[in-house]
This record gives sequence, C-alpha cells and structure tokens, in this order.
Amino acid sequence: MQAESDAENATGGGAARANGTPVAPVGPATPVAAGPAKAGPAKAGPAKAGAGAPVKSRRFPSITRDTARPEGSGRAVPGAVSTPARQWPMLSVLTATAVGLLATAFGHPRVGCLAIGLALIAASVMRRVLPSVGMLAVRSRFTDMITYGLLGVAITLLALVMAAPKPWLPIPFMESAVRFTVR
Repeated sequence: MQAESDAENATGGGAARANGTPVAPVGPATPVAAGPAKAGPAKAGPAKAGAGAPVKSRRFPSITRDTARPEGSGRAVPGAVSTPARQWPMLSVLTATAVGLLATAFGHPRVGCLAIGLALIAASVMRRVLPSVGMLAVRSRFTDMITYGLLGVAITLLALVMAAPKPWLPIPFMESAVRFTVR
C-alpha cells in the first residue's frame, strides 16, 4: 500500500499525507503576470524584462524557505583575509572566556568569573560600537547588547560578592540572605 502511494507520488499522480488524504499541490510563492502563453518549451536563461516575465510581488511569501540573517551578520573584515582575522570579535570573546575557565579550573574561581563576565561586557560593547562583528551577531543589535550586557554584569557582580574566602564587594544584606536561603 505504501509502495503504491510512493510510486504514485514519484510519477506525479498526486501527493498524499501519511493518512492517505490528498494534498493540494503548492504553487509558486510569487504571482506570475498574465501574458500570452507560448507553445514552446521555457528557456533556461535569465528572464527578460519584457512581456511574460514573472512579476515580483511585494507581499511576504506564504511559505518561507530560509531564515533572515541577523542585522550584523556580515564578516567583520573583508573576505580576502583569513578566517580567524575575519572573526576577531568572536574569537576575542571566546579567548577571554577560555582564560576565565582555565583560571577557575586552576583554583581561582573569582578571577575566572571576572574574566568571563568582562568578556561578555566587552561583547556587548563591541556589538554596539562596531558596524560588523561577524559571528558575534546572533540576534538583532539591541537584543544582543542587552543579552550580553546583562549576563556579563550578573556574572561580574556574582564574582565580586562571592564569599570565598572574603567578598571583594561587601553587600550588607548578603550574609542574612545567604543564611536565610541556605541554612
């Protein structure tokens, strides 16, 4: 039964869903201008601006075929340069984060968290200041700035108030808050 419907679909007999109901064929997303029909086969070359050329619609297509690129998703440096040099903003943030993780692994958690937090704050500043940041651009410029900035500030503040062994930034209510939540 399944082989018959697959064979029918392959030969153009019609599409069917898994439950056997027929599905209407999907037409082109952009309307085609009404023009005189030609009897001959369509040419594979580029369409001329004359009669019979498809008219491009200004409407948003009902079926999207790709995702929109982020606002700053271009390369940070032109394509003639090697890949690491083109993606220097992302690589600088990743390098600072790796340094922070290594510092944490070697027994300096406060320094490591500060390095990671400052790397995220630097990513937020780069996303705001630089016109093109390569792969550092994930979402819109505003969303990237807010996300990187808030995460960087939160990690930096947590590193400063960390109680091991003594906080660098004493907050008066922190001891009672920790005692209330943990003990």
